[in-house]
Amino acid sequence: MALEQLKLPKKDEEIVVMETNYGTIKIRLFPEVAPKAVENFKTHAKNGYYDGLIFHRVINGFMIQGGDPNRNGTGGESIWGNPFEDEFDINYHNFRGSLSMANAGPNTNGSQFFIVQKDSVEETLIEQMTKLGGEQGFPEEVVKAYTELGGTPHLDYRHTVFGQVFDGMDIVDKIAAVETDGNDKPMEPVVIEKIEIDNLDE
Repeated sequence: MALEQLKLPKKDEEIVVMETNYGTIKIRLFPEVAPKAVENFKTHAKNGYYDGLIFHRVINGFMIQGGDPNRNGTGGESIWGNPFEDEFDINYHNFRGSLSMANAGPNTNGSQFFIVQKDSVEETLIEQMTKLGGEQGFPEEVVKAYTELGGTPHLDYRHTVFGQVFDGMDIVDKIAAVETDGNDKPMEPVVIEKIEIDNLDE
């Protein structure tokens, strides 16, 4: 059984089209498992909240992070004005390509998000997840996906996974490879020009 997270979107399913100055990233959303995170992101996108913001934190071999109007990791709020709670699911994880909420600890979600770019997982972590098994939150299929795709299992059950890139990981890799300063901020701005919520029509 393939994990639902890694399947392609179906016809007429809502998708995210993220236009950046490096190219377009297309993302499938998971409203069934992370309704609040999806509603927050979609509403911000439709309101133009993210338009013109930057990926302010970029770490090659880890992830790219954006969604902060302060452009430095200190700002942003949810559509409700207050932080909202985490939403975790045993079958949805921080695999390579996952769209997850950035936070400052449990239940502190605002507007910042990241896309996991890491393309491997250390053998020791794979072994640990295998030992923990499904009852501890790492079913066999999940461990297999981490082994094949890569990702950041240490962020599981800490950061809400609410989407998955299905087109444009080459753009994510390009962004991850830009030159950054000592704070992991790109030397030249990586801009989110606009985010549209669209329907997959084919």
